[in-house]
Amino acid sequence: MAFDQGTRNCLQRFVNEARHLLEEEFARQLQNDFGMDPTTGAIADLSSLRHINDFQRETARILRDTLAHYCLSGDMDAQQGLDRIVREQAFTILNRLAALRMAEARGLLVESVGNGFQAKGFQLYSRLAGTGHGETADAYRTYLFSVFDELSQDLPGLFDRYSPQGRLFPREAAFLRVLALINNSEISPLWNEDETIGWIYQYFNSKEERKAMRDASQAPRNSRELAVRNQFFTPRYAVEFLVDNTLGRLWFNETGGKTELRDRCQYLLVKADYEPSVTHKVRDPRTLKLLDPACGSMHFGLYAFDLLVKIYDEAWAWEQQYGSGTLDVSTHPNLHLKPLNQTYEDFNSYTRDIPRLIVEFNIYGVDVDPRAAQIASLALWLRAQRAWHDSDVKAKYRPVIGRGHVVAATAPPSEQDVRGQLKESLEPLAAELFERTLQLLKGLPEMGVLLQVERELPFLIRQVYGDEGDLLKEGRLQTWVEIEANLHDVLSRFAHTEKSSYRGRLFAQDALQGLRLINICSEVFDVVVMNPPFGALALNTKDHLAKAYPRSKSDLLSIFVERGLELLRPGGRIGAITSRTCFFLTSFQKWREQVVLGIAQPEVMADLGHGVMDDAMVEAAAYVLEKKS
Repeated sequence: MAFDQGTRNCLQRFVNEARHLLEEEFARQLQNDFGMDPTTGAIADLSSLRHINDFQRETARILRDTLAHYCLSGDMDAQQGLDRIVREQAFTILNRLAALRMAEARGLLVESVGNGFQAKGFQLYSRLAGTGHGETADAYRTYLFSVFDELSQDLPGLFDRYSPQGRLFPREAAFLRVLALINNSEISPLWNEDETIGWIYQYFNSKEERKAMRDASQAPRNSRELAVRNQFFTPRYAVEFLVDNTLGRLWFNETGGKTELRDRCQYLLVKADYEPSVTHKVRDPRTLKLLDPACGSMHFGLYAFDLLVKIYDEAWAWEQQYGSGTLDVSTHPNLHLKPLNQTYEDFNSYTRDIPRLIVEFNIYGVDVDPRAAQIASLALWLRAQRAWHDSDVKAKYRPVIGRGHVVAATAPPSEQDVRGQLKESLEPLAAELFERTLQLLKGLPEMGVLLQVERELPFLIRQVYGDEGDLLKEGRLQTWVEIEANLHDVLSRFAHTEKSSYRGRLFAQDALQGLRLINICSEVFDVVVMNPPFGALALNTKDHLAKAYPRSKSDLLSIFVERGLELLRPGGRIGAITSRTCFFLTSFQKWREQVVLGIAQPEVMADLGHGVMDDAMVEAAAYVLEKKS
């Protein structure tokens, strides 16, 4: 169904009411059960909480560790930290329930949230479990927890019940009201639409909240303001226009026009007198890499997924027609890929693996908002499950999807005691490099991929290891790979060791996200597509960005375009929807001359005007640039 204004209004009312209910509930829990007052920031001593059981006491301790972690990493006071805890708990529960409803609508999950206590899955569970789990509400909560635990194997960022964002659960009265909202007949048709989860992400922050932020400061003051102020949903036609003329164009050129994408991609611009070229070698689809550096709910990635399914189908047929070796893997020789017909027994086993291949090889996403990473991972997972469902692949035959390449731009705070514990597990030189890397990542929450870590890292390694760490010398690339692998192993073990505090676990998880972002920035991409932030630079990153991007420093959008081109291989394409003013204001002249026309060349442009990105008060343009050789 079309997401017209009336449909979006219904969904917005649902999100606003559900958020209000959940935040009110969790604020009450913090104050009454856990001795943490969101209205004043007052924190009671843990020993004074004599009215709670052992499980609640452990939760109270974890909430205090989480608050300390947030206050250190986000430059916020206790009241702001508690506001963040309330907001994140509400967002996570809402996303979990929405994810279950969407999975039900796709036939991926037995009815569990639909119809509430009368859901088919819960009724079956009740008959098997009997009365061992207490009253109906208690048994239903236990049932949902078992569903969460099962799904956390694939989506730990959303369904891990022990994560700092998902520790609380609403009590019966509030939960029943949320269930009534989520099962309202007005929005029931929306649960089968891929865009729904993106609109939920969009509407969780209100227009009034964005206006208050802009009234308080012209420039974003922190990473959350940067995310909220630039959270504008990209309409489907703009997504298709940009992906058709980047990823679609790449495959069209690879095949010499001999692809069904020519008809499927309705916005792919092809000259009427185009003559297909003769070619017998095309890129192995496992080597195609697409990045959305401000991914939000992964709207670009979902449509790219559709095209990639067709690209994989055609690659198999291509290899069958022209023989082994006709799929080119030279762009990524380190992947050690065998021909498709040597990797898979037959076409059925190959097609069964395509959704996993797309998530693990092709689509990358980064966002400064951890909520976006949560949503984007869910969106890709749901899209993969839909592909298997549409192909009649039973759940037990579906390959396990790895974590994929969606990363939240987070950096661990300056917790010296935790750092000291962690460094004890590292060799002295590795510990020194790790410390310097953490310093390098300090600006990550506000800058994301704009932080040019892949440029700085070789110099850090050389400073610590001397010539042994020189990545610029032939044969030395493995040095950082080995160091990073060791750091990853140590951090993973530290996050789950008994001697590590909960703060230690949070620190290690943030550091692991930082390492993942370093790896993404070290990749070379074929396609970058985005709806980037625009406007003034965040106050605490303005000087750094102006120095790093002197040609583009007038606006965030121009910096993102320049950075996107940096991450592309020669001949790669970047597609962006931004304000159109960058193409005529004098403040962008150096960017136009030295970036848009200097290191790239424009291929297509659509001047879209007002009212394109929901309530963003800009005239928009969508355009594609090709990076010059």
